[in-house]
Amino acid sequence: MSDIQNQIMTALSTVIEPELHRDIVSLNMVRDLSVEGATARFTIVLTTPACPLKSVFEERCSAALIGKVPGIDRLDIRWDAQVPTDRKIHGRLDVPMRSLVAVASGKGGVGKSTVSTNLAAALAEAGARVGLIDGDILNPNLPQMTGLGYGRPQVVNNKMIPMEAYGFKVMSTGFLTTPDKPMILRGPMLHSAIRQLFTDVEWGQLDYMIVDLPPGTGDAPLSLAQSFPLTGVIIVTQPQEVAVSDALRSCAMFDTLNVPVLGIVENMSGDFFGEGGGERLAKERGVPFLGRIPLDAEVRIGGDYGRPIVVTQPDNPAGQAFQAMARTVAARISVVMLQTADVIPLNVIG
Repeated sequence: MSDIQNQIMTALSTVIEPELHRDIVSLNMVRDLSVEGATARFTIVLTTPACPLKSVFEERCSAALIGKVPGIDRLDIRWDAQVPTDRKIHGRLDVPMRSLVAVASGKGGVGKSTVSTNLAAALAEAGARVGLIDGDILNPNLPQMTGLGYGRPQVVNNKMIPMEAYGFKVMSTGFLTTPDKPMILRGPMLHSAIRQLFTDVEWGQLDYMIVDLPPGTGDAPLSLAQSFPLTGVIIVTQPQEVAVSDALRSCAMFDTLNVPVLGIVENMSGDFFGEGGGERLAKERGVPFLGRIPLDAEVRIGGDYGRPIVVTQPDNPAGQAFQAMARTVAARISVVMLQTADVIPLNVIG
């Protein structure tokens, strides 16, 4: 590396990543540095394609270099993204995924599957490779909510090929049965069915695997948390106190299982159910508040007809709220992994 390149890297080591609170050089986020005349060209590798902070990085890099490094008066920044790989997952599952995130709730009817679907769609639109598993084995809703209906997945080399919608991959027991036939399974069979959605499906490389859990603290959430290396869990609640109290129990369960609570989403916020319950719970538990999704009939219509509002109506307030939530969740996942020893450094990620 030339003297001018060393000076540039030294200057960039003063640029702090806002979420991780470490400099971008030690995080190995600066790649392919070259100097042409008075222009410094380099790539910044973000920890998520959904990162909203490009303008912040541009401003901070410009402030660190322009007028500080002799001869440099222009920057040409290119962008890339590599989601960190959770070392707890690496080598333990056949699925080559970088992170495994559950979406849970204390009670039914709070819109957990709606949050899961719109989260997956928003991350996929940002450029991430996303898988979505319907962990509600007995009452699968994702086939309808993703607009995929009840088709049958293909089988290649003894593995099912996941269905695809809105840029992300989906697997559900709803694709393996018919809507008028109930799934009746006891605990051990339920555990086996959840595992098969991971191991018997050809997922390919994923940045984020999202699992939409059934409500409560029963067999399915326990089986997932005890059997799979979860990066973290998102808790969904409505604002009203009865939903918040159930969400509190869900938080406590995952705390007991040593699964990081990434944060809390307040869904259906507004006049009808009130506002602020989810945010109060987040403060009480000392976890991030991931966002407030307004109560909007268009969200319900989108779920009924398999059209996630974050895709079909991105300028709708609810669509914008889901986009903001997805960015916050992606940043939170990066923070949780890069603040622990259970992460493979960015420079060795494939």
